[in-house]
Amino acid sequence: MFKRLRADIEAAKRNDPAARNKFEIWLTYSGVHALSWHRWANFLYRAHLKLLARLTSQFAKFLTGIEIHPAAKIEGGVFIDHGAGVVIGETAEVKSGVVIYQGVTLGGTGKEKGKRHPTIEKDVIISAGAKVLGGFTVGEGAKIGAGAVVLKEVPPHATVVGVPARVVRIRGEKPDLLQEKVDPNAEEIRALKCRVHKLEAALEKLTGESFACTQEEIFPVAAGPQPAAAESAGQGGEEKNREEADRQ
Repeated sequence: MFKRLRADIEAAKRNDPAARNKFEIWLTYSGVHALSWHRWANFLYRAHLKLLARLTSQFAKFLTGIEIHPAAKIEGGVFIDHGAGVVIGETAEVKSGVVIYQGVTLGGTGKEKGKRHPTIEKDVIISAGAKVLGGFTVGEGAKIGAGAVVLKEVPPHATVVGVPARVVRIRGEKPDLLQEKVDPNAEEIRALKCRVHKLEAALEKLTGESFACTQEEIFPVAAGPQPAAAESAGQGGEEKNREEADRQ
């Protein structure tokens, strides 16, 4: 436990330029406090004292604003910066060297049981407000942008941003983003058009009739009054005028 505490303090000093010394970190950093409480809660949980473990985690949440489920597996050397609003779920795994900023959620996407929270590999940076949801792996050295919502696996050394998150860099270089540019709605429309063409071809073979659309059917134009209707309307107006003249 004390070995992991030392690793946590070292991680805070390494990643936070505002940190002046280890004693100050130990006294004032809520992320270090939350992880220390979690070590104790996790020990109680593994000892089958689950209620006491949950009470400990909730007490730590009250003190630090960081909620970590007692069953979560967190290695030493993790740094939670600021920490307000951080939530780490039951089956989450966080490896050493990971940096987590305020407002981050390592959560699940439903009520399924088993592995439903993410595994965060070594040296990952998760920026403020990011949500990592699901039982997949975030690869070693990856970076998750602020406010991103990650719903699928992240390759090692990749940078992901957006909602939902997409890969924009791998090892500092732009990857082939062809798959990211595909419009699923356009793909669905193309598939429907293909089926319609095949059905029309089959009907033409059976009936011998053509089912090609005319230009007017494809691009309908709002038509004005028909000439006949306009002419009849004009004749009706002339008759009314003659009747009024006779009355006068």
